[in-house]
Amino acid sequence: MMENNTQLKEMIRSMVIDVLQGQKQEAASSKPFKQAPRGQVEPGVFDTVDEAIQAAKAAQARFEDCTLATREKVIADIRTAMRPRVQELAQKTVEETGMGRVADKVLKLNLTLDKTPGVEDLVTECETGDNGMTLYELSAYGVIGAITPSTNPAETLICNTIGMLAAGNAVFFSVHPGAKHLSRLLVSELNQIIAKSIGIENLIVTLREPSIESAQEMMLHPDVSLLVVTGGPGVVKQALQSGKKVIGAGAGNPPAFVDETADIKKAAQDIVLGASLDNNILCIAEKSVVAMRQIESQLVQEMVKAGCVLIENQQDIQRLVDLIVLPNGTPNKKFVGKNASVILDAAHIPYNGDPRLIIMRTPKDHPFAVIEMLMPILPVVTVDSFDEGLDVCLMLEAGLHHTATMHSLNMERLNRMARKMKTSIFVKNGPSYAGLGFSGEGTTTFTIATPTGESTTSARCFARRRRCCLTTGFNIR
Repeated sequence: MMENNTQLKEMIRSMVIDVLQGQKQEAASSKPFKQAPRGQVEPGVFDTVDEAIQAAKAAQARFEDCTLATREKVIADIRTAMRPRVQELAQKTVEETGMGRVADKVLKLNLTLDKTPGVEDLVTECETGDNGMTLYELSAYGVIGAITPSTNPAETLICNTIGMLAAGNAVFFSVHPGAKHLSRLLVSELNQIIAKSIGIENLIVTLREPSIESAQEMMLHPDVSLLVVTGGPGVVKQALQSGKKVIGAGAGNPPAFVDETADIKKAAQDIVLGASLDNNILCIAEKSVVAMRQIESQLVQEMVKAGCVLIENQQDIQRLVDLIVLPNGTPNKKFVGKNASVILDAAHIPYNGDPRLIIMRTPKDHPFAVIEMLMPILPVVTVDSFDEGLDVCLMLEAGLHHTATMHSLNMERLNRMARKMKTSIFVKNGPSYAGLGFSGEGTTTFTIATPTGESTTSARCFARRRRCCLTTGFNIR
């Protein structure tokens, strides 16, 4: 037992080292974040893991005795109070992480505040019959340990806060070091909103300084009942070794398939809008295009009209590969989430204006196609038939079952691809972000738990389903 625990700590330690090393690369291209003065009181921010979790545990004990109306009130107050802060939070995120576009982060934050479901998501089920009544209700886990990314730090933190509080929990946020100042500020402000709303402090907590040791301690802490991980496959894998229940949101490499029946102009515009949002750092964003040969040229032309720069010179494409793909086959984090113009300038490739995306024709096994780049770079792969295109999409998505999109007017093909891809999100004839409820129906989430099966998470995912039976009969039939 002791040997297994030591191995677990070593695995988690390796994972956190990888995260911290990634932070160093991100920091090289980001602006300094204006920090709060040392010693300034920051509600919900603690120096040690145990101190933070014990405070959250005490707060949750009070919160679970509150009515559902109280939960509804605090969530409504969070939505109202955070609305005027959206522009500032978007600006601070870009300043600290060096990734994405301020205007796009404003869109994502407003989406989070508008469409993250609250208490209404906790649906009660009931069965009655001659032998009585059985009630199924959703109740709190207690203290949740939530890991948040640097790509969508504010959006994920707010989205998780709303859903997890709706389910009656308290939350310890283990934030990405590359967004620690913004995340700490946000936790502090949310605590003030909650305390003012319902008089309970420390329902959400975090650390002043994240570290390797604190990440280990959080994952193994006996008072953390559930781990919710929004990050790469390595982080999810390590969390699954903790022995706790895990909701894991892993990687995706979403393809967009366009066949000859599609509205080509609309398909091009939708793909550009989805793939370029926040410089492609969303996990659901189109990471490649698979196009039927008879419409490929028209599609590329329409994508250029929609704001792309087309790179046709093979030497230029290779310069991009050498610049942004490391020898170990991973993206160069220096360019993750950067504007297309920044990448083109670094590669000494001329362009006009401020292009939203860099596109180029590539084979299906090109690095830009098979690696999740998280940059405004979109390869276009040409195929000769629907069956070939579906096979290529399956190969590119690599069994991650995260997200895929298709543009077609052939319903049989749309349904066949949706069945074969088995993705958590499948968007037909729209931009990828329609799958998050933006320009599409449904609620939003920034924790898409494909590896552990919850898919698009909401409050009900952060609650236990419990069964209560009355055996003396309770029906009026």
